[in-house]
Amino acid sequence: MSKELIVFGSGEIAEVVAFYFEHDAGRKVSGFVVDDDFLERNLFCDKPIVGTSSVASIFNPETHDAFVAIGYSGLNFLRESKCNELGKMGYSLTSFVSKDACIAPNVQYGSNCLILEHNTVQPFSVVGDNTFLWSGNHVGHHAQVGRNVFISSHCVISGGVSIGNNSFLGVNSTLSDHITIGREVVIGAGSLVLGDVADGGVVLGQRSRISPISSRSLPNF
Repeated sequence: MSKELIVFGSGEIAEVVAFYFEHDAGRKVSGFVVDDDFLERNLFCDKPIVGTSSVASIFNPETHDAFVAIGYSGLNFLRESKCNELGKMGYSLTSFVSKDACIAPNVQYGSNCLILEHNTVQPFSVVGDNTFLWSGNHVGHHAQVGRNVFISSHCVISGGVSIGNNSFLGVNSTLSDHITIGREVVIGAGSLVLGDVADGGVVLGQRSRISPISSRSLPNF
């Protein structure tokens, strides 16, 4: 029988993650956790919310798993540090894989991973610890996605791509096959990446301009 679950975070991502665990995976979420300095209320989503200094005494690590549900702030280093902190307290970090994702049986993924609906992850791929794949992405065969990565929706990661730790891929970005994306790289929404990107690189997509004409002046509208 699965352990009950605590979720670190008190924002939209934590709310969404708790919903998926309960309604898709059938896991009971017992409560939420935040740093003591951010403990401003007793309830979140109608469940108890506690500070990190007291969490282990309230939600025993022997009877509860944990999931860190915060975003890509600071190149995912904040989420990484909270995973490490809860791990040192004795919590096992669980992962969520949607029943509506298509994951090849030989795909390897780590702890504190979030793989939402309509992700396709092809054979021989690896997804590292604490990596989030929001909905609708394609991860091609033999891709190597590092630790502490955040992949937004509808990204295409072609076959043989390597993505370094603590990187971020914006919505609708596309990576050509067999390229290497370094560590701590930010790829902006709508970017087309055809070659390697060095550590710490930033790739910005072409931003659409707003036309000076009014929509009422367009024909057939």
